[in-house]
Amino acid sequence: MQFTKLLAVSAMALTVASPALAENVLRWTSQGDALTMDPHSQNEGPTIAMNGQIYESLVTRDADLNLQPELAESWEAGPDGWTFKLRQGVKFHDGSEFNAEDVAFSFERAKHEASDYKEQAKNVTSVEIIDDYTVKLTTDGPNPILPNQLTSIYMMDKGWSEANNVVAPQDFKAKEETYAVRNANGTGPFTLVSRAPDELTVLARNGDWWGEGMFPGNIDKIEYRPITNAATRVAALLSGEVDFVLDPPLQDVKRIEGSDGLGVKTVAQIRSIFFGMDQGVDKLRSSNVDGNPFKDVRVREAFNLAIDKDAIQRVVMEGLSFPTGMITPPGVLGNTPENDPAYAYDPERAKALLAEAGYPEGFSIQLDCPNNRYNNDEKICQAAVAMLARVGVEVNLDAIPKAQHFPKIQKRESDFYMLGWGVPTLDSHYVFSYLLDGEGSWNATGYNNALVNETTDAITTEIDIAKRTQMIEDAWTQIKADMPYVPIHHQVLAWGISDKVDIPISADDAFRPRFAVMK
Repeated sequence: MQFTKLLAVSAMALTVASPALAENVLRWTSQGDALTMDPHSQNEGPTIAMNGQIYESLVTRDADLNLQPELAESWEAGPDGWTFKLRQGVKFHDGSEFNAEDVAFSFERAKHEASDYKEQAKNVTSVEIIDDYTVKLTTDGPNPILPNQLTSIYMMDKGWSEANNVVAPQDFKAKEETYAVRNANGTGPFTLVSRAPDELTVLARNGDWWGEGMFPGNIDKIEYRPITNAATRVAALLSGEVDFVLDPPLQDVKRIEGSDGLGVKTVAQIRSIFFGMDQGVDKLRSSNVDGNPFKDVRVREAFNLAIDKDAIQRVVMEGLSFPTGMITPPGVLGNTPENDPAYAYDPERAKALLAEAGYPEGFSIQLDCPNNRYNNDEKICQAAVAMLARVGVEVNLDAIPKAQHFPKIQKRESDFYMLGWGVPTLDSHYVFSYLLDGEGSWNATGYNNALVNETTDAITTEIDIAKRTQMIEDAWTQIKADMPYVPIHHQVLAWGISDKVDIPISADDAFRPRFAVMK
């Protein structure tokens, strides 16, 4: 009898285990988790990428960053907006049908004050529902770049949002908790199985996805575990504990390349790393001097001249960066060979400028820096601290996780800070509207220039390409002279990947599992 029971239990175990053995499970890691599962709360790269596996936009980009249809099958421009034909037969993960009502709802949500996408959505003045599968996004004039602006504005189910009291986005900087922070209901290729922030997120293949069979991806399950420690992260890849590391330590890239069964893919990223200086407040919060030294362009120039970007590239970044004088990279409309070169490294001139500005002995200030967001972010900040000390500026470094760092910038609580900015639209308007316009939600520098503000508004409706391009270049020339930021470099991505999986690397640093193939 016991033997019979044992056979039965063994048979049951085999029945249960067999499908699991056949599953293609991808285990991967990076240094920092998504900040929230609310798709309109935080405009931050890893958060957008994670939510983009669950939620979808009208228009998307493939691994080569070409625009592609997603929830819209086609679109057409008009004098006052764009008309989109929606994909039919699409269902949210709870079975609800996707239609034009959800589009109208999602744009209203994205324009909410708590949304971190309001700059991208604000030119959409209204959404006209023509029928269940046709919408017109009316804009305040002809908008030549609207499809580019839509790639990370994800569509939510109106009914699900109302039922779960998440009609408004999470206010991340106020540390608000809502149902959408840890739960999701999208239309995308993966469903959210479980979510333990900073520990484990599990996604499962959506067998009812409209794109099933249209893409090469064959992943059935994704397990994502953030690993903050760089050595532990690379050790997990070397041991086979994970199949993919999005951000291996740069000093270990050659080691990974030389290991059996592993490889490294690299690409220049559409992201720039820089320091912001708050020139808008009357008195700095963390300095030992009265007033605000950053109001003087000579001080801002001194900071630019005091930091040796070539040394950071060589020593800190293992060569995997491009020093720059702009806060937008090549490949984005507005980056030019004339404006891209970094400010010269000239510590003696920096000292002279500080003295001319009235700070011959320098001053002290705090540098706020993330320690789990960008490639070697804390090490870059440490290098900058040492370089600024040589010109008499005493910098106190506060390196903290990005979940605490970003709200300090958004709430305008930082005098001097590190930030990185990718440009998913591949257009300078995205940089102007968030970082340089006087009302930009991520412009914590207080920079407020009339030409730049006017350009930000004007280029949303200028359809003469040559004229528009010149307007953008003129604005960058003004910004280069005003120096509201200290540009450091454009990042180069290096992904560590097991030979067991083929994952195309993307210049926006987004993992797109619909293209990932387990061998």
